[in-house]
Amino acid sequence: MRIKMYTKAYCSYCYAAKNLLNKRGLEFEEVSVSGDLKAERKMRKLTGGTTVPQIIIDGKPIGGYTELVELDMEGAL
Repeated sequence: MRIKMYTKAYCSYCYAAKNLLNKRGLEFEEVSVSGDLKAERKMRKLTGGTTVPQIIIDGKPIGGYTELVELDMEGAL
């Protein structure tokens, strides 16, 4: 499973998402969009989302923290 997560510094939902993935022993690539307009534009283009975190699993945008928790509860992580 390949996981990429777009984050910003001081984002409590980003921290919670990273914590959940770490707790499950899942590796992920973190891309900070804090102060990086180019990275933020790329995030928006790839995910359609404007808030963080934006999470992509195996090339498919799943949404943010709430959607990650839902996947976890379904046993899909």
